[in-house]
Amino acid sequence: MDRARWIIAQSDEKTVERLQSQVGCPPAIARLLAARGITDLDAAQKFLTPSLEDLHDPLLMLGMQPAVERIRSAVTSGESILIYGDYDVDGTTATVLLKTAIERIATPGKPARVTYHVPHRLREGYGIQNVRLAEAAAEGVRLVISVDTGIRAFAAAKEARALGLDLIVTDHHLPDGAGGNPDALAVINPAQPGCPYPNKHLCGAGVAFKLAHALLLSHAQDDAARNRIAKVLIPSFLKLVAIATIADSVELTGENRSIVWLGLRELRNPVQPGLRALMQVSRLEIDKSPTAREVGFALGPRINAAGRMDVASDVVELFLTRDHVVASALASKLDLLNDERRATESAALQAIELQLINMRDAAGAYPSECLVLDHPEWHRGVLGILASRVVDRTGRPALVMCAQDGVAHGSGRSIAGFHLLDAVTTIHELKFEGTLFSRFGGHAHAVGFSLPADRLPDLRARMKVHSTQHLAPSLLLPRVDCDLQLTPRELTADLVSWIERCAPFGNGNSEPVFFCPGLRITGPARIIKEIHLCLPVACGPVDLSLNAMGWSRPGHPTWAQRCRDLGLVRGSVIDAAFRLKENKHPSYHGIELELVDIALHPHGHA
Repeated sequence: MDRARWIIAQSDEKTVERLQSQVGCPPAIARLLAARGITDLDAAQKFLTPSLEDLHDPLLMLGMQPAVERIRSAVTSGESILIYGDYDVDGTTATVLLKTAIERIATPGKPARVTYHVPHRLREGYGIQNVRLAEAAAEGVRLVISVDTGIRAFAAAKEARALGLDLIVTDHHLPDGAGGNPDALAVINPAQPGCPYPNKHLCGAGVAFKLAHALLLSHAQDDAARNRIAKVLIPSFLKLVAIATIADSVELTGENRSIVWLGLRELRNPVQPGLRALMQVSRLEIDKSPTAREVGFALGPRINAAGRMDVASDVVELFLTRDHVVASALASKLDLLNDERRATESAALQAIELQLINMRDAAGAYPSECLVLDHPEWHRGVLGILASRVVDRTGRPALVMCAQDGVAHGSGRSIAGFHLLDAVTTIHELKFEGTLFSRFGGHAHAVGFSLPADRLPDLRARMKVHSTQHLAPSLLLPRVDCDLQLTPRELTADLVSWIERCAPFGNGNSEPVFFCPGLRITGPARIIKEIHLCLPVACGPVDLSLNAMGWSRPGHPTWAQRCRDLGLVRGSVIDAAFRLKENKHPSYHGIELELVDIALHPHGHA
């Protein structure tokens, strides 16, 4: 990577000095906070030590009050309620949260009649299906509540009304800008126009949690009940909301960050058998709160594997069961399905790599457009993962599809600065060319869609035109965003401890990347497992000796190859962008640099 593309964040020095004094933190942390828009003591305290008081009042959300009243009426009168979910982490956890809350507001001895439906990814697809609504009406259901879906379900809302069903939509996906909201009894979505709720970036489970919270509060008869909700029930619910928030990659800022910070703390030593069993098969320490990274890379994929490879209702049953034997069996099943997902993904990635090779020009560069790839044998359950891999590999937005039985199903992922849902919406209906998709939805960074297979050439042509017009060259240049430059004296265990206090890290609150120039390589590079790198370096007048670790990713040039390309040997001097870590292994205890990028220093050899 070109060293010139290392972008170092700027911060106001007076703000930094004030924060350092008020917070009592190292200068580097004060600079980090200031660069991320945290400029006063109150904001810093909320950032470093979130609390339940940071959660907004659920009744601020448009549509909440009529939804609560209708659900309470249904529970009181013994009506049958159907929760209509989705098959990913967000949808399944949202289903569990809302079902649990509805059951809790029922009168003792008169349980709520609440069931759920999580669609099968391949047989039904995403969204509310009219067939299932008709079945629900025939079964005696009178109230349907969607979670993590429904904001564009215009036809389904019309069908529900025709069937005599009341529909409450809870969702977080972006509404149809032109079509308004579905004709439902209530629509709860902070992204809808006119909603005053401050946090516009809740995940679907977050929105369902807000409805659950409002239901519980509406049922509380006295201060003791309200206190129990605040101190016991809400923290318990936040475990699943935190998992969904991380897995759905929404912004970890403001209220979302508080949700995840609090939820991760509650995940230490969970009591619920399903969650405990899932952590065990994921090889996470039970008596220790997991990190956001561990949730994202260990728990999330196993939960998602059910919907990708089999039936997502297993996840709902896992988180509802009180039977340890059942929980263990379901968790083991999810673990095996995740292994199957990995194998399926790996096979598809080999075919994708061949397609990507053919897309490069003579200089090895990819086209300056949204990349569109398809293959009839790719599993629909892993298309979103494959699209993410393409974006990660190429730095371009990507649509990945498979066509079966005359229908092409696809998922897309994007890069910063290119709004993918806007792009899909724009190319859907062009004057004189007609509509393109059978269905589509999503947000700026991710979309899902389907269309007739014979329209794939139209999709390619339309997206090529649109993306080449809207993908500015600056968006396609590889870049490393560095939070600040560190001096050798700042590379301490105390700084690592403060960095950990800035977690959880994720979208909108990325793990800090630091920059340090003039690192001298003091010994031979050590290659680990043939692809990873351990590089001994020393820096500054203090001659601090550290290990710089380069962890190679599949589909990317290895760090060992990078060293060879730069001609690095003992005595070479490099500039490094890195994350600061503490290796807690007994044999390697100490501070390490986790390399993000390296470049030859202007004085490349000592």
